[in-house]
Amino acid sequence: MPIPQTIRVNPLDLQKNIAIGVSLPFSKPFTSTYTTKDQIKSNLVNLLLTSRGERIMNPFFGTGLRDFLFEGITDFNVGNLKLDLINSINTFIPEITVLEISVIPNIDYNLIDLSVNYVLNISNTPDQVTVQFT
Repeated sequence: MPIPQTIRVNPLDLQKNIAIGVSLPFSKPFTSTYTTKDQIKSNLVNLLLTSRGERIMNPFFGTGLRDFLFEGITDFNVGNLKLDLINSINTFIPEITVLEISVIPNIDYNLIDLSVNYVLNISNTPDQVTVQFT
């Protein structure tokens, strides 16, 4: 006999053709998001691309990614960056649980490839965001 499973759904996802937010990156015209999964992904990209102190009326919003690019890329600094990212994500996007943060530095060109693997807390759906910082 199969074990019944409870599937949790955000009530916003039940409303068809009602936009929840705006997706990133911006395009002309703006592209709307229609599911909480897509909006949370856009919120995460927004958090990663914003430096602390950049957002008006919320100076603690953002991460230290841009600052990291101007420091020496060492294992210690990568570890500190991961801790900073986890703290920022836990503070500003509590709807997700971070599974893994991968930072791949390219020291010659002063670039980093960043991947954040996470799970949506309400539905246990895995997802990933990958961005390149120069």
